[in-house]
Amino acid sequence: MRRNLEATIETFPIAGTFTISRGSKTEAEVITCSISEGSVSGRGECVPYKRYGESMDGVLADIRAVGDAIRSGLTRLELQSHMKPGAARNAVDCALWDLEAKLGGTRVADAIGVTSLKPFITAFTLSLGEPEAMAAEARKNAYRPLLKVKLGTDNDEARLRAIRNAAPATRLIVDANEGWTEDNLAHHMAIAAETNVSLIEQPLPAGKDAALAGIRRLVTVCADESVHATKDLESLRDRYDAVNIKLDKTGGLTEALAMKAEAQRLGFAVMIGCMVGSSLAMAPAVLLAQDADYADLDGPLLLARDRPDGLHYEGSLVYPPDAGLWG
Repeated sequence: MRRNLEATIETFPIAGTFTISRGSKTEAEVITCSISEGSVSGRGECVPYKRYGESMDGVLADIRAVGDAIRSGLTRLELQSHMKPGAARNAVDCALWDLEAKLGGTRVADAIGVTSLKPFITAFTLSLGEPEAMAAEARKNAYRPLLKVKLGTDNDEARLRAIRNAAPATRLIVDANEGWTEDNLAHHMAIAAETNVSLIEQPLPAGKDAALAGIRRLVTVCADESVHATKDLESLRDRYDAVNIKLDKTGGLTEALAMKAEAQRLGFAVMIGCMVGSSLAMAPAVLLAQDADYADLDGPLLLARDRPDGLHYEGSLVYPPDAGLWG
């Protein structure tokens, strides 16, 4: 039976404003891909990212362009060479995983060998702001076991100290979003070590991170913008201790599974991360993160409105998706 592909843009309001070193936004724009066979339909969601040269219109066009191939029987494995890694392939790949599970009367978790699904702790993200404002947010969320704080300015010391004072018992992840420099790297890393930060994510710009190989890394350093797919891992071993795997970078769950296995083989700690999207985008990543070292899958917690069949969160615990959502 022939398959049909549809793709649409959807908007979800953010609760307040989400700010990183590259800018702010008040809504999450996502693209939802639906692939149907008869009366059965599978869904996938992606979040195009301008930092990687993606736009809503461009990704939407890339998804729709593969429609004829899908109708002609393109498989999920063939998709890996048919489309380049990135948001567009992620939406199509995850829609195919969902469709395959529904057609077969199975769950994606079983297909990827995850036999015991369980809830786990996800980081909760604090937007970049002035030290006092970030400290107030940290204090409000100090009950959470893991906070991720957006930094990436010339003077993050005041922010780090204020946040740590406000949440003295909480584990902290710092995400600099490529905002530090070779000149202030050592200083900021020393402050991170002093304030007991567990992990620093992408302190230097991708392609300009060689300095990480030449310093003593006092805190675990995680690659994000520097790593997209499995082929990138080997070259990063001298400068990073961990990698952040996001489905919108890898181009879907299929490549993410391969990348995670290789990262673990090479000795990297693994974080499973996300863009700001709905529960539909998080659902496949929740399966991927079952045995990860860190999870940052709080996208729906940052929204004012999620999908009606969204993931269940209990504090900082995120629960596996129901079949009605995905997989």
